[in-house]
Amino acid sequence: MDESEIFIDRMDAAEQLAASLQEYQGRNPLILAIPRGAVPMGKVLAERLHGELDIVLAHKLASPFNPEFAIGAIDETGWVYLSSPDEEDEDSIAITEEIRKRQLAELQQRRILYAPFMHPIDPQGRVVIVVDDGLATGATMIAALHSVRAKKPAELVCAIPIGASDSLEKIEPLVDKVVCLHETWQFGAISQFYALFSQVDDEEVSQILAAGSGATAPNSLPND
Repeated sequence: MDESEIFIDRMDAAEQLAASLQEYQGRNPLILAIPRGAVPMGKVLAERLHGELDIVLAHKLASPFNPEFAIGAIDETGWVYLSSPDEEDEDSIAITEEIRKRQLAELQQRRILYAPFMHPIDPQGRVVIVVDDGLATGATMIAALHSVRAKKPAELVCAIPIGASDSLEKIEPLVDKVVCLHETWQFGAISQFYALFSQVDDEEVSQILAAGSGATAPNSLPND
């Protein structure tokens, strides 16, 4: 690994996170992974901490003027987080509303796609650990945490292997605890911190969730 690569792969990062989350072992924590990359990590955490695994769905909102640039994120309830007040002018709001509707419909379809065999596990009164493979802008995590907090968990934890310092500052007020293994101001892409950062596809997500629930995953899933 070169100097910027901290983890071998997501499994390595998950094992290190599990070691830092041992205080929750035996408390039946609910591990909520943000698909797709964090789902294999969530499986490791659920096994090591003797908890349950589910997903929390959130999706970035692309700029109406530049699809490669994220202006915020949306959760499954339709709540939208915009990362900059500059995006809230009248024209942007009108266009963003169309994007919001489209992304919300996609989130609803993904819930059916990933877990047609199970209802979302209720986080109310539970220790809930929301995990992702890294925190870049923080927008998706903010939307995910908003969705979970509204369901009244007893304790809400954000667990990430690597996080951008400025994004962590946005996350800390939203949770009871942040577990971040490495924090840096020099943040480009999440993949730069992993020697191996392969894609996790929809089928793998579905199979992991099916195995955790004792159900059988669909044999084939559509592409993105």
